[in-house]
Amino acid sequence: MRVFITGEPGVGKTTLIKRIYELLKDKYKVGGFITEEIREKGRRVGFKIKDFSGNEEILAYVGEGHPRVGKYRVYVKNLDKVLESLSWEDKDIILIDEIGAMEFKSKKFKEFLDKVLSSNKDLIATLHRHYVNKFKDFGRVIRLEKNNREEIFKHIVKVLENEGYVL
Repeated sequence: MRVFITGEPGVGKTTLIKRIYELLKDKYKVGGFITEEIREKGRRVGFKIKDFSGNEEILAYVGEGHPRVGKYRVYVKNLDKVLESLSWEDKDIILIDEIGAMEFKSKKFKEFLDKVLSSNKDLIATLHRHYVNKFKDFGRVIRLEKNNREEIFKHIVKVLENEGYVL
């Protein structure tokens, strides 16, 4: 099973991955990570990456430096550090938030993603809208919007149950 969730920024992709993790974590071995916004005074100023065992690093922050994605400097070493500590081979399902330009600045991320996609592991990932065409042949792509969030969550629960997950 491969499900890719895409949508505009702020639509709730990370929240959806968190809900799926909460649903699975007590019964299954879940690997992967989430990417959360860093906000200061109500404004997004960066992102942090957190794996499901508690490792957390700054992924990107506004300011000077390279590599860059938009106004953000990407901290590739921090991303690589989280990926290096990530155990996924022994997991039942992998959750990735997100597959996007910041993550692709890392060679280790590309290698990690290639390994996951080459494996028989179940995968649910959020996908930056600019990467839909690149990944549509690897699994089902679902578009998340503010008005269909609950419907999409219920749909993914049904997909998981159809794949044999007892929720």
